[in-house]
Amino acid sequence: MDPIVIVLGLLVVAVALFATRALPVDLVTIFLLLALVLTGILDTAQAFAGFSSQIIIILGSIFIINGALLEGRVLDVVSAWLLRVAAGSTNKLLLTTMTVVGGLSGFMNNTAVTSLFIGPTMSVARKLKTSPSKLLMPVCFASILGGTCTLIGTSTNVAVSGEIAKKHEVDVAKWKSNGGTDLNSDGVVGADDYLIYAEKNELNVYQPLGLFEITPLGLLIMGVGIAYLMLVGRRLLPDYPDESLTEDFNIREYVSEIVVMPGSKLIGQLVFESSLAEMEFRIIKILRKKRNFVPNSRSKIEEADVLLVSGRVDDLMAVKDASGIEIKAETKLEDDSLQTEETKIAELLITPKSTLIRHSLKEALFRQRFGLAVLAIYRHGQSLGRKLGMIKLRAGDLLLVQGTEERLQSLEHDTNLVRLEASEAPSADRRKKGFMALGFFGVAVLAGGFGLAPLPICFLTAAAVTVATGCITMQKAYEVIDWRVLIVIGGMTAFGVAMRESGTADWLAAGIQSAFESPSTVLAGFILLTMFLTQTMSNAAAALVVLPVAMQTAETLGVSGQTFAIAVMLGASSSFVAPFEPACILVSGPGKYRFTDYVKAGLGLTLLMAFLVWFFVPIIWGL
Repeated sequence: MDPIVIVLGLLVVAVALFATRALPVDLVTIFLLLALVLTGILDTAQAFAGFSSQIIIILGSIFIINGALLEGRVLDVVSAWLLRVAAGSTNKLLLTTMTVVGGLSGFMNNTAVTSLFIGPTMSVARKLKTSPSKLLMPVCFASILGGTCTLIGTSTNVAVSGEIAKKHEVDVAKWKSNGGTDLNSDGVVGADDYLIYAEKNELNVYQPLGLFEITPLGLLIMGVGIAYLMLVGRRLLPDYPDESLTEDFNIREYVSEIVVMPGSKLIGQLVFESSLAEMEFRIIKILRKKRNFVPNSRSKIEEADVLLVSGRVDDLMAVKDASGIEIKAETKLEDDSLQTEETKIAELLITPKSTLIRHSLKEALFRQRFGLAVLAIYRHGQSLGRKLGMIKLRAGDLLLVQGTEERLQSLEHDTNLVRLEASEAPSADRRKKGFMALGFFGVAVLAGGFGLAPLPICFLTAAAVTVATGCITMQKAYEVIDWRVLIVIGGMTAFGVAMRESGTADWLAAGIQSAFESPSTVLAGFILLTMFLTQTMSNAAAALVVLPVAMQTAETLGVSGQTFAIAVMLGASSSFVAPFEPACILVSGPGKYRFTDYVKAGLGLTLLMAFLVWFFVPIIWGL
């Protein structure tokens, strides 16, 4: 079979699997690699070369340093400052928060920055009597915009810049093998001589990007994006009322009060092993002789107990006679009804890298693992309260849980869940180590920015010193690395090689050249194509799929491949139409957003960003 047909077929299958989320993105990438090897498109060395690249070292190191900053709660200082700056003004709060979040996302993972600001933003919104839905999406969008400001702002930037650097090295090596000479008289034939040769002959060449080379345009993109959100985007956002947790999660629909009647078979049964528990009902609270308490593993049901039970009334009616219970006519339920001095309720967010995803509460042994009872799940604008133990969890799900404050505090170090309420301040030692990690990171950025050492060396050194000084433990360092991102980038880098080696990139480039004569039109097409693919694939995967075709098309048209590559890179980081980006997933639950909310608020912003990239990239880097 024709290699081009194989590669295009695999691409269609991969995009479909990415879009439907039928399998995890990293697993799809692994299957894609295996298919490329088994069909003979790539050999083993080519398939796995992407995992040994400098890109992986840079990203892994940044994940570790960011993890140390989160452990030390360094950004708490920033969020506390925002509380003071807001000073009763929603406009001031929104503008300041977006600016700060965007700036931080230029150096930190935007998903991590977004997760840190969800709680403080909601807290201030409630004090200002403003709906969180008016603030959270702009904050999320600002974190994505901020990623365009530096080369390490997003994994997409790192991946594309790595491909540009690789193409530069290949071109230099080819020039040297074809008789390249020492043109600058320094006794060495190298990259500097190649650039002199290219300039004399007016050749379009690839040059490695500097750490802050895209910063001027990135700042313009972020500034215009924030202005749009302040003037236009926020008016398109929904105004969902901020209610109590019991109202937010529609708990009344799923919670009833029942009385244990004389002779009931429930009498003497352990709460968590009772007949009700076996039938998927959960006993949330017990009223016994005017005393309220939350049951534990040793609690037994007694006659005349009034039980607050999670489960539909219709289901309870079906087992009422057999269980020996009476259902109270009306349950007056407020947040305080679910809490005691020892036991609290809280909102927990499932993070995009959580190991709970695709597992039900029962499969994950949630109660045993975390010591918390889940009362309801909020997903895509609706509360799920029936047969919770069987629901497969997804990234962005918001859980209403009940448990001790001690158990809730222990989640602070867990990468699976984020507690939305502000938690206690970290110890002085942890805060000190957090600022130490920030110092190491700052030195790495400066060293890389001024070219004192290669970027992989700068950030790997900073990560190693961060671990060595105890700012983060080695175990935690492995946990905070987003291995899925590394697998996707390593695998899709190999897919880019397959597109070149199989001739697919040349074939597509020739077709595009015959259809469109204007390089400017073709550039716009690649930007929009990349933005579209980011809605079905991860940003980095979309960029790495489009990149080889864009670069080959530029060479076919006789224009700058570097310009096309940078446009694809920035286009992949500037799409806001759908809630599939991890940072968008995080705010969906707390903001009660629906899919259409993202389309309304994000479509205009996406088109505006596409225009800015299309207009300014050729001016800055030449076409």
